[in-house]
Amino acid sequence: MSTAPAPAPVAGAAESQPDAPKGTDRRRAPLVLRNRAFGAVWLGQVLTQAAVRMFQVGVSWWIVAYAVPEARGLASGLFMAVCTLPAVALAPVVAGAVARCAHRSVLRTAAAVAGVTSAALAVWAYGGGLPLTTVYAAGLALATCQAFFDPCLTTSVPELVDDADIESATGFELSTQSLAGLVGALLGALTVDRAGVAGLAAGCAAAYLGAAVLVASARFRSLATGDADGGAAPAERRPLRRILADLPSVRRILICFTAANLFTAAVFVVIPLYTRSVLFGGGATVALLEASLGTGALVGAFTGTRVPGRPTVAGAWCLTLMALALALPGLFAQRPVVAGCLAVAGWCAGAVSVRFVALFQRMVPTADKPGFFAVMQAVLGASLPVASLVFGSAGDFLSPQTLCLAQGIGLLPAACALALLGSRTPEAASAEPVGGER
Repeated sequence: MSTAPAPAPVAGAAESQPDAPKGTDRRRAPLVLRNRAFGAVWLGQVLTQAAVRMFQVGVSWWIVAYAVPEARGLASGLFMAVCTLPAVALAPVVAGAVARCAHRSVLRTAAAVAGVTSAALAVWAYGGGLPLTTVYAAGLALATCQAFFDPCLTTSVPELVDDADIESATGFELSTQSLAGLVGALLGALTVDRAGVAGLAAGCAAAYLGAAVLVASARFRSLATGDADGGAAPAERRPLRRILADLPSVRRILICFTAANLFTAAVFVVIPLYTRSVLFGGGATVALLEASLGTGALVGAFTGTRVPGRPTVAGAWCLTLMALALALPGLFAQRPVVAGCLAVAGWCAGAVSVRFVALFQRMVPTADKPGFFAVMQAVLGASLPVASLVFGSAGDFLSPQTLCLAQGIGLLPAACALALLGSRTPEAASAEPVGGER
């Protein structure tokens, strides 16, 4: 692993939070309860990511089941590709905005704009005659807002919690994606079946606007002064290329996961196709499968720090297990088997994420975090549009079972590469603590 210096300690980290009850042991309560500022922002992230996932799941099912009579795979794959483009294309813009602007303002504005966009789509859909291109445009706008929200929140973690709580905060933050997948799975397709795109958009608008209110109510510390002013710490910015150039081991890890994402991300295109063509189910079946995936990822996010071994070795085993879990539905087409396999795949994804993001929080210098996390999101997300288009288009010619087998087989080289990387990485670097101890 890289020997890059760990982030500088947060100014005022030894001080108690203003919200901490005097005379009590704050560590006995969960972080989201003993730190109200972090709890509010975390809940805001739950709402925003649940909304964007609900929208993506719901629209994907709407395209496959209602809107497009032919070439459903291509249409749904194109939609998912559109939803993943902003995180890649806007990485430099996001990094600049997160580094220059007050983080609370970035988070609040992103949530509010997404809420207004969703509300406008709901009004249009209620009026009837909603064009498919308008839904695509709304998906692009919501994904753009999320592209600003997610890396900004990751960068803001040291402004909300003490240094000793960074790993715990990271686990809660990563669990948000799992919660979002679970809630979006349960509500997205079911809402479309019962209320159409209009009801889907109205629910998303309520979630986004609620998140904007929560973020506005939170107090952010300045890393430079310790004041609760919500400002970003003044730091010298380096070019994005230099950040990864100075972290060679981190760069190689990101490449491995980018390759893996070419096959793991396809699950969101495969699930609706598999539901319609193989299981002959409806929105409830989509909800079951997406909920299984999200529940597994949620459990993985909270248990990832307990997976033994060096991060690269543990990650290689998790990718291998995920490959098996994604391939089995190609051989066994029973609902319980598919749901169980998706739960296992989700657990692997959650466990790997929390191990490596916590490691990166320690390895990347504080001044580089805005740029690094934007680059990380862009590098990992670069494969998502490709995966959506390739597997979506292939779904019009190949059976969903074949796509499942392709996913599993495609993950194995990435798992092998990560294992080889671990064998060549110095033990001291890869053994960086991820359980909160330094």
